[in-house]
Amino acid sequence: MSAPRETVGVVGLGAVGGALAIRAAAAGHPVLALDPGERAEERLRQLLDVTPEARGRVRLVTGWEELAPAATVLEAVPERRDTKIEVLRALDAACPTGTVLACSAAALSLTDLAAASGRPDRLVGLHLALPTAGLAEIGRTVMTDDSALRQVRGLVEGIGLAQVTVGDRAGLISAALLFGFLNQAVTMYDQRLAGRDDIDAAMRYGCGLPLGPLELLDLIGTDTACDVLDVLAARSGESAFQPARRLRHMALAGLLGRKSGRGFYDYRGADGRTPATEPASPTATTDRAVRIVGIVGTGTMATGIAEVFAKGGITTVLVGRTDERAKSAWEAVATSTARAVRRGKLTEADREAALERLAPTGDLGQLADCDLVIEAIAEDLDVKKRLFRTLGGLCRPGALLATTTSSLPVIECGLASGRPEDVIGLHFFNPAPLMRLVEVIPSLATSPQHADTAKELCRSLGKRPVRCMDRPGFIVNALLFPYLNSAVRLTESHYADTDEIDDVMKRGCGFPLGPFELLDIIGLDISLSIQHVLHDADRHPRTVPAPLLGHLVAAGRAGRKSGAGFRVYG
Repeated sequence: MSAPRETVGVVGLGAVGGALAIRAAAAGHPVLALDPGERAEERLRQLLDVTPEARGRVRLVTGWEELAPAATVLEAVPERRDTKIEVLRALDAACPTGTVLACSAAALSLTDLAAASGRPDRLVGLHLALPTAGLAEIGRTVMTDDSALRQVRGLVEGIGLAQVTVGDRAGLISAALLFGFLNQAVTMYDQRLAGRDDIDAAMRYGCGLPLGPLELLDLIGTDTACDVLDVLAARSGESAFQPARRLRHMALAGLLGRKSGRGFYDYRGADGRTPATEPASPTATTDRAVRIVGIVGTGTMATGIAEVFAKGGITTVLVGRTDERAKSAWEAVATSTARAVRRGKLTEADREAALERLAPTGDLGQLADCDLVIEAIAEDLDVKKRLFRTLGGLCRPGALLATTTSSLPVIECGLASGRPEDVIGLHFFNPAPLMRLVEVIPSLATSPQHADTAKELCRSLGKRPVRCMDRPGFIVNALLFPYLNSAVRLTESHYADTDEIDDVMKRGCGFPLGPFELLDIIGLDISLSIQHVLHDADRHPRTVPAPLLGHLVAAGRAGRKSGAGFRVYG
């Protein structure tokens, strides 16, 4: 017969407090929950409906003294210093001296809260980045007693959560990395650099995130996000953490996200779960059907894009510097499609038809009759501009010319062509045959009809187009690389190592890959180049490339492709 589980107290049945209370109850702990809110009973019923195995173990209490039987009491109240100190002092007065107080602070100083609590040696940080997190960050101060730390670690392990123990630092790991990324997404939306749905879709399809940043803010709550960002800004002195104007205004207006029914999306539908989408903008009917496509380049991206169009039923001309290089690129497509056949993703007949549509050549003149020509050569602006000067004179009037750049200005390619109204950005993601996202980037000079044609074409190929303004990094890289850079700076500070940071962002925040895993896959040399482009554009301290990134590149550690990056590969 197993020993009875210790009693757990929880103050606040919000998203995180409720999640921990139910986890503890489901694991067999008696739970005493104190929440003065008018909807506490309703909130508890909702939680128990989702996790019926916790029934019978959670009891609502109304007074501080009723929490005295708990061995550990978690405060899960808003991220405001005065509020947390009031709760901690009340717990200190009501609970026995041995009771451990677990503090949910994401950004506030644990040391400050511990000193103000009345029992500094018995206060331990216990932070979940999200209610659904599979990992908890356990924070300790210089005053934390080892026995209190062991007790919280044991509780966390017992309720099925992984854990990382960290010191007292603004934002710990998760909030320090996550909230800057979320705040930047709101700024992008507020400045109309991209639409709400496009921002969220770009990060879901481009980075594999379970929720887009604006969807995630609706889950966290705009008021909670503002509270955390305010503290991070005050403690770090970084302007990147100042809450975006729209975020603060939404919190003030009561547009708090899912908990209020409206936030960036509207949750007041019949099922109360699916956010309403923005009405689609009217799409102009175009008679510029794309029948022949030209691809310039023979690298991985060029061959991937060529495969997409050939499989999509479009005659495709693949142009290399020589006939031999073009033929080699054709063979790469043949190999890739053969692999798709073996995996059951493509029939042999469809493969043969696609390869028949793909014509390799070393002659740029073969592009003269194409309806669309896509440049997929080196990420060097001068090299791209030279090609567009040639394409501008070579290609038929009205043909659409596209660059696959991931961060360079589309307008400069357009001006080089002499026909900027015909030039657009089409940023495919690698591997192009598998990744659904395409960023569609019209410059200020691009014809609206061309932008519509490009989006329609992407949809016809089974891709998810997102439109954004011609700015460095577009959507995905503009949001992704400052986050990655911040992760490198965090490990530079020796606050946490690469494994801990990767684990927190995957198991705590739901990211499919940790930042260092992703950097090694992208390539540290490419990442450093993109980071330089972003910094050259905004000159913001946050985008200055982390020195460690440059040092690793200089040492030849470019990531998986070189056998070593942040990790060594066999």
